[in-house]
Amino acid sequence: MEQLKLLALDADDLEIVSAHVQDAVMQVGAFDWRPKEKRFLIEMNRFVWEKASGAFRKHNERRRSVLHFDRVLAVRSAGIDRAKPQDVLSLLTVGFAEDDAPAGTIELLFAGGGSLALDVECIEARLTDLGAAWAASSRPVHGN
Repeated sequence: MEQLKLLALDADDLEIVSAHVQDAVMQVGAFDWRPKEKRFLIEMNRFVWEKASGAFRKHNERRRSVLHFDRVLAVRSAGIDRAKPQDVLSLLTVGFAEDDAPAGTIELLFAGGGSLALDVECIEARLTDLGAAWAASSRPVHGN
């Protein structure tokens, strides 16, 4: 069992984390904003893209993971109904827009148009797998 642990301290690192969480699914209720700690966490089931590569692409796996952001000053959402914690979202990408270096906004974009914006003092993110993988019934497909 190979568990992934990644740390992002700049925009390039965050791109790598974004690639690993592309197509992760989570419930709206899995968002955990802790303003006193300046921390935002998301529990998710990520698609294991690192196992899905190769000529035959036989491995379709998901893993329980946590995406963790520190130094978060504010969290905003659009197109996400926080009153429906059971709704499932599919994460497309995580990006960063620098404002007053090293501060800026980390944006998480979801299928269907929802988004989260995290105002941060700087980039400090971690992606950690929590347990064993399980077989995914299908591979995410993206249109051209």
